[in-house]
Amino acid sequence: MSGLIGKKLGMTRVFDERGRSVPVTVIQTGPCYVTEVRTKAQHGYDALQLGFEEKREKSIKKPERGVFEKVGLKVMRYLREFRSFENIANYKAGDVIKADIFEGARTVKVTGISKGRGFQGVVKRHHFSGGPVTHGQSDRWRAPGSVGSSSYPSRVLKGLRMAGRMGGKQASVRNLKVIRVDSENNVIMVRGGVPGARNGMVIISR
Repeated sequence: MSGLIGKKLGMTRVFDERGRSVPVTVIQTGPCYVTEVRTKAQHGYDALQLGFEEKREKSIKKPERGVFEKVGLKVMRYLREFRSFENIANYKAGDVIKADIFEGARTVKVTGISKGRGFQGVVKRHHFSGGPVTHGQSDRWRAPGSVGSSSYPSRVLKGLRMAGRMGGKQASVRNLKVIRVDSENNVIMVRGGVPGARNGMVIISR
């Protein structure tokens, strides 16, 4: 297994060999640069630390800048560790990993931060149907109804579905079918939608 850091570019459609329209999400996957190789002997586990997307040097602190200067790379906006790479010993700091590692892959898992919707009520957040329009409830159409019981346990149970902040959390979609891999432009297309807004960072795992 392996993975890369990417950026969601948006959605479009392509046509398969039978002329059917297929909705796809376009993801820019790299190039990702190896910033550090973590080994079991030195760090207690095997992993590759990858960097993605260049960033202005003046917007990063000097100690962090030294991490990139030590390996001769430009400052990266995103850093993530991947423990799933095989043959980690074959990589060294400064190596480039591109989208061609997904050639031949049938499905991938994509992880991102879902769109933040702010404070929402129970109808939008939990798909409640709302109260009746008649019988004196004309102002309670979108209310949650009773949230607790009377004598026992005389409290609101933990985890009860109520109004609150919606979205803005890490979400993953598994088994997304890989439709196309453009190794020259470091772009892959997967069937369906992935979490997050356009230009948001995502993790693509093989």
